Amino acid sequence: MRLDKFLKLSRIIKRRTVANQVCDGGRVKVNGKSAKPAHTLKEGDIITIAFGDREISARVLSVDEKLARKDPKALYEGAELD
Repeated sequence: MRLDKFLKLSRIIKRRTVANQVCDGGRVKVNGKSAKPAHTLKEGDIITIAFGDREISARVLSVDEKLARKDPKALYEGAELD
């Protein structure tokens, strides 16, 4: 699954266009490397997003779109979102 789509479906970021902007701005890393919106995620990847003065990290548990519709938080673990 594409990184921008994952961020939207998991509700870490509310809109896909915002996810694209954040990725293009260099604020998203996958496994420690800067990632573009089209980066293909797989289970076990670690996503780190810089939001202003704080960072959140999440480990990808699943890339199943059907699961995302039922329970978006089942796609990842570790992100502390307000």
